[in-house]
This record gives sequence, C-alpha cells and structure tokens, in this order.
Amino acid sequence: MASVNTNAGALVALQNLNQTSRSLATTQNRISTGLRVANAKDNGGAFAIAQKLRGDVRAFDVVKESLSRVGSAVDVASAAGQAISDLLIDLKEKALAAKDTSLDAASRTAINEDFKALRDQITTIVSNATFNGKNLINNTTASISALANATGSSVITVLDEALQLGGAIVTLAAADDVSTSALAATTLTKVEASITNIGASLARLGTKSKALEIQSSFVTKLSDALTASIGNLVDADLAKESANLQALQVKQQLGVQALSIANQAPQTILGFFR
Repeated sequence: MASVNTNAGALVALQNLNQTSRSLATTQNRISTGLRVANAKDNGGAFAIAQKLRGDVRAFDVVKESLSRVGSAVDVASAAGQAISDLLIDLKEKALAAKDTSLDAASRTAINEDFKALRDQITTIVSNATFNGKNLINNTTASISALANATGSSVITVLDEALQLGGAIVTLAAADDVSTSALAATTLTKVEASITNIGASLARLGTKSKALEIQSSFVTKLSDALTASIGNLVDADLAKESANLQALQVKQQLGVQALSIANQAPQTILGFFR
C-alpha cells in the first residue's frame, strides 16, 4: 500500500540501522577495554566467576607476600647461624691451642683474648639477626608462620632456634674462656658440642627455607593459572573484534543508505497526481 502516513520500509531500515549501531558500540567498547565481559550486564555468569577468581588471585598475592616475608626472616637467621658456626670452628682452634700445657703465659693470654673476642662476636651476631622485627635465633620469638593458602587455613611455621651463648644449642657460656689448660679442655668440649648442635639447627632452618621457597613457587604458578582463566572468561579476541568492527562500519553505512532510499518512497506518490 502506498501511504504518506506509514513508511514500513523506513521503519525496517531504521530498526536494522539501530541494531547495527548497538553492535558497533559494543564492539568499540570491547576494543577500547580489551574485555569481552566488562561488567555483569555483558554476561552475568561469566562476570561472577571472573570476580571470584580475581578475589582468589588477590588472596594469593597476600600469600606470596607472607611467604616472602617469613622466607627473608629465615634467610637472615640462616646467614647468622652460618656465621656463628664459622666462629665456633675458630673457637675450637683457639681452645685446642690453649689446651697445650707447653704454652708460656704470654702466648696463653694472647690466645685467651682472641678466644673471648670471637666468643663475644656470637652475641653481637645473635642480637643483630633481625628482619621485620623478628629474630629467630635469640629466643625472643617462639615461632613465626607464613600463610600457605588463599583462605589462611594452612600455614608454614618456623620455630626459633635460640643460638645465644649458654643455650641448649650453643652450650658455650658467655663467661667461658681458655685462660688455663684445664679450662681450655672443658671449653673445647662445649665448643665441639655446639658445632654439632648448630649444624642440626642450620639443617632445620634450611629445610624450612626450602619449604617456603617451594610453596611460593607453587602459589605463583597457581596465581598465574587463575589469571589466565580469568582472561579466557572475559578477555576480548581483538583480532576478531577488529574484523567485526570493519564489517559493522560498512553495514552501518549501508543501513544509512537503505534508510535514505526508504525515506524517498513517499515522494513517488506525487507522481500519481501529475
């Protein structure tokens, strides 16, 4: 029917043009954000899953920080323990030398002074082996724990090793010296026991350090896997969107032309009255 009141062709052309414009806006938004699902309106299910995974990734970032922090504290304690172990070896040498009954007074005094200086250095190392306010070798921190999972329900605990003088591990006391052959013999026994004990202590610290390192590596891989999963859910395929953009731009131009042609249809009615 020829009518000037109703132009069905123009209505259809306008509907198609509007649909093309909406699709073009969606494609342009995906290209500008890089996301296929930028909000819940785009895809409610995928957005909800992605948000949960994002929360897990952020939680794993906290876990990695915790593992790194405790790992650093253990590394500081291990370094200090190794330094103390080296000092104990030097002390063993001095104690053994002082055990020699043929030493004259001057030599024994010199050896004893060296021994006391090395002995006191252990106290200095122990007091300075602190990281982030935690010292794992001076018997002031019972233990420290690192988060091991995203919920905080699992932890890796590192116990204090108490390497101070006169303790259960370093049995050499702060007042021990080698001023006589008899004292040197007694002190030598303590030093040898301390060397054995601190070896076991360093082994425990090393085991915990390795466990923290392995867990940190695992958490990093897990976090990366979750990040990739989020990308699979919400990221836009930019190559596909680029091709789609060009197609929609051409389609939009054709829609404008079709609407223009449809709008000219009522003018043909004038020909009926000439």
